[in-house]
Amino acid sequence: MLDVIILGAGAGGGFPQWNSAAKGCLLAREGKKAKARTQASLAVSGDGQHWFLLNASPDLRQQILATPALHQTGAMRGTPIQGVILAGAEIDAITGLLTLREREPFTLMGSPSTLAQLDRNPIFEALDRSIIPRLPLTEGAPVPLLLKDGSPSGLMLEVFTVPGKAPLYVEHEGTKPDDTLGLALSDGQKTMLFIPGCAEITPALKERVSHADLLFFDGTLWHDDEMIRAGLSPKSGHRMGHVSVNEADGPLAQFAHCTKPQKVFIHINNSNPILLDDSPQHHTAKQAGWIVGEDGMRFQLKAES
Repeated sequence: MLDVIILGAGAGGGFPQWNSAAKGCLLAREGKKAKARTQASLAVSGDGQHWFLLNASPDLRQQILATPALHQTGAMRGTPIQGVILAGAEIDAITGLLTLREREPFTLMGSPSTLAQLDRNPIFEALDRSIIPRLPLTEGAPVPLLLKDGSPSGLMLEVFTVPGKAPLYVEHEGTKPDDTLGLALSDGQKTMLFIPGCAEITPALKERVSHADLLFFDGTLWHDDEMIRAGLSPKSGHRMGHVSVNEADGPLAQFAHCTKPQKVFIHINNSNPILLDDSPQHHTAKQAGWIVGEDGMRFQLKAES
């Protein structure tokens, strides 16, 4: 079984963003036509009891409290969280690790370049390496995803690099090939993909998506220049390392032939009109077969007997 919960579906800053008075953010604060979203993260399990987090957003404490499956029961201290798998080292993917500093064992996984960024910042030494091992992930064949006691979780993990960019705070150092990962998790029959950031949809990526059962994909912007036109930022989507939903090189067009997987947008920026439930863009995405991700959505894929 693959059991997946969206902990957060928003991009960096969440929705509404704390310092924004844009239309969507105002409506979200009022609870009108737009649901609030925390920053992008998933929880994945093979048995509905032991969970792995995909990215650790700054909103992680709030997300755990909002998700009963992640609550501790029984012993005075503990957690059903077995590990954290990082798709990159952007601030909105790693900051939540500091929420998990209360000497609770789990496995921390990421690419060598992502773990190197954590190694460079002494604040992450609050995660005691003697009880929270750091496991580098490299491209290759799928490997068993183990629980923190070393027993099988029932899931296999495969990582693959996708076009992206260096984290914002080290952009001046240039982009490394493993700065941005896609994550594939499988129970042996069903496969899900987590790709919250992607700067280019390659033929190899389209082939991988066509065989998946469930896809969580970068929905940051609707148009490449939407933040520029709105006066919110001088950066385009491509400059930020993201393809945009409705551009010719974006997921609506490039994954149109991929009819097998359920397709879900996550990492949705507060400027993206698909966040407004009654917008033409929201309707267009749904008509194209996409789900606009919301916090708390749950997807359960059961292996065929």
